[in-house]
Amino acid sequence: MPVNRLKAFLEEHQVRYVAMSHSSAYTAQEIAAATHIPGKALAKAVMIKVDGGIRMVVLPAAYKVDLDRLKEAVGASTVALAAEAEFKGLFPDCETGAMPPFGNLYGLPVLVAQSLTDNEEIAFNAGSHTEVVKLAFADYERLVKPTVLKFSEGV
Repeated sequence: MPVNRLKAFLEEHQVRYVAMSHSSAYTAQEIAAATHIPGKALAKAVMIKVDGGIRMVVLPAAYKVDLDRLKEAVGASTVALAAEAEFKGLFPDCETGAMPPFGNLYGLPVLVAQSLTDNEEIAFNAGSHTEVVKLAFADYERLVKPTVLKFSEGV
């Protein structure tokens, strides 16, 4: 089960969380609707190439990555969305497109949109298209130690 690595990590660090099952949903907006979680509190992970290297960016489901702002924020020469083929193998225990925003579990740097930090709690895919995990943003930030930047805007 894809969520096992994430749950083991959370339990090892004594983090309180709630896991919720839902019918299959593939987009962040579908997941928000299926779980009744507001789009601003549902975190989505987007894979980005920054100067040729893969990074995970995490932002509210109702937002989109502004690649120009991200490029400026990280001081990169090039920033682009990563193709699925470029990152699929990095998440062997996750369904494609359902990776949790814990890039640290997969050896990836994580950039978080400042807009996500306004939430007391966040929810996110837990490695499958049928399960979401919800926890305190403070716990997420403590465990992942992401770089917080302004690179997104509401849709």
